[in-house]
Amino acid sequence: MDGKKLEYRGEDALKEIEKLTAKAAEVQDGILKEIIKQNVETEYLNKYMKGSKDVSEFKRCVPVITYKYIYPYIQRIANGEGSSLITGQPIIEILCSSGTSAGEPKLMPSIAEDLDRRTFLYNLIMPIMNQYICGLDEGRAMYLYFVKAEMSTPCGLPFRTVLTSYYKSKHFKCRARDPFNDFTSPDQAVLCNDSSQSMYCQLLAGLVHRHQVMRLGAVFASALLRAISFLERKWVQLCNDIRTGQLDLTIVDPACRSSMTTILTSPNPHLADEIEGICSCPSWKGILCRLWPRAKYIEAVVTGSMAQYIPALEFYSAGKLPLVCTMYASSECYFGINLKPLCDPAEVAFTLLPNMGYFEFLPLGENGTLSLDVDEEEEVPNDRLVDLVNVKVGLYYELVVTTFSGLCRYRIGDVLQVTGFHNQAPQFRFICRRNVVLSVDNDKTNEVDLHRSVTIAKRLLEPYNALLVEYTSYADTSSVPGHYVLFWEIQMVDSSTSIDAKVLEDCCITVEEELDYVYRQCRSREKTVGPLEIRVVAPGTFEALMDFFISQGGSINQYKTPRCIKSHTALKLLNSHVLASLCSPRDPKWIPLNG
Repeated sequence: MDGKKLEYRGEDALKEIEKLTAKAAEVQDGILKEIIKQNVETEYLNKYMKGSKDVSEFKRCVPVITYKYIYPYIQRIANGEGSSLITGQPIIEILCSSGTSAGEPKLMPSIAEDLDRRTFLYNLIMPIMNQYICGLDEGRAMYLYFVKAEMSTPCGLPFRTVLTSYYKSKHFKCRARDPFNDFTSPDQAVLCNDSSQSMYCQLLAGLVHRHQVMRLGAVFASALLRAISFLERKWVQLCNDIRTGQLDLTIVDPACRSSMTTILTSPNPHLADEIEGICSCPSWKGILCRLWPRAKYIEAVVTGSMAQYIPALEFYSAGKLPLVCTMYASSECYFGINLKPLCDPAEVAFTLLPNMGYFEFLPLGENGTLSLDVDEEEEVPNDRLVDLVNVKVGLYYELVVTTFSGLCRYRIGDVLQVTGFHNQAPQFRFICRRNVVLSVDNDKTNEVDLHRSVTIAKRLLEPYNALLVEYTSYADTSSVPGHYVLFWEIQMVDSSTSIDAKVLEDCCITVEEELDYVYRQCRSREKTVGPLEIRVVAPGTFEALMDFFISQGGSINQYKTPRCIKSHTALKLLNSHVLASLCSPRDPKWIPLNG
């Protein structure tokens, strides 16, 4: 990517968005031609193209693949073979995915240009936001970002998460020249490998600058809620630091301690008293607005599985701060941006930018219905794929991407629905990860169905001033018939109220009656699936689960609670925190299709 394109700011950035989307088909053709030209002599592409640079030959001969087909090539590069196995450019690092959606981290090749493309997308965010909210350059951003300790492949390539790569890059370090990138967190705190010390210092910096903070955020909504939970436990210590002007002795990282000396310059008992008065209130409803009174919005991913955190974020902001989801990205490729950032979270749609990679789409269903009949590992005929500009509004697709770094017609695994177009470029709503399912017999429950069912069932908790903080699931086949188990962590807003067993039993049956026809048939008629069970776990259980996955190589930035637990160790952890267990009191209603 042309380095000057990283410098788009303000009106120039908005004009570039219009230029790219107005000629989306032309840009996509150019991107594919450039990828083929750059990578045609690689071992992988030459196997199918035989040296040809023809686009039609690429579409006819190069197969649609999943991770297991490209993994052997990536593994060979990690072990020391040349980048030319899959790309014409040197691979500078191997990125690891979060690993919590599919069970294990995936290894993704990355070239220098990839950092340029990511930075290009980041640089579009504030020009878009400035169209909707004025004065954001008059204060600072309290964004909580974290790195994961990196490793090396056998041949010495850095092995790290995509966000760690970005935070350690020159692009992140040079952001300071942009007034909209004035963060409260010192870089040294962001780059600290100890997430607890990093969190402490970043929160402390945010509290010291509380009257300057204009926006709050984290990468995922779950990370922001984790920060609020951390603050609940540590606010007394944080206030003491501010009151005395001395950093707590538990912070031992030298870089953190050094960076915080420029923030804790002197004792500030008045500020400490302000914060103490707010944090010591019995209810933390609206705490974000009270601690950071100038904040105008919260930025975090709140789509897909993150949508279930929306009620909690609205509770802590008293519904006064818009929840803004700015961009759509993955370890494999950065895809697009939200051109209407202040829309309702349920209406978030991302405009895919045609210069980020070459995008194709596998249709999933017809006439606006979603069908996941195409198995993740099933061979997909090339002629089934649809180009970016030819998708249809209302239909569902699985995203397939070709990148400069060596992924060719790679199935990302994300299910998207087309909501409209911006110029020639389609806009998509993220639906789910297609490979997260529960299954006991003939039933197959995907993430979107599970989330929808839980969303409806948790409304039964509202009259009791209770919030469903987090959930996950697994298919228990240790007995016959097997059954679905949901782990629920419930927070009581009012300690004087409680939830009796009958309410939770009603939640069980409500979930079941919102699941699909096949599941209800298995339960009610065939009896091949047993009653659904909800296990209520102790407060803090899902934080412990997060800690477990991070200890296994995940990243606090990229962590998403897995909607289906496959790890025996994680399951043991959850079961050790169960407070109560309830099952559906009856079979769900089931009506034969011909009835």
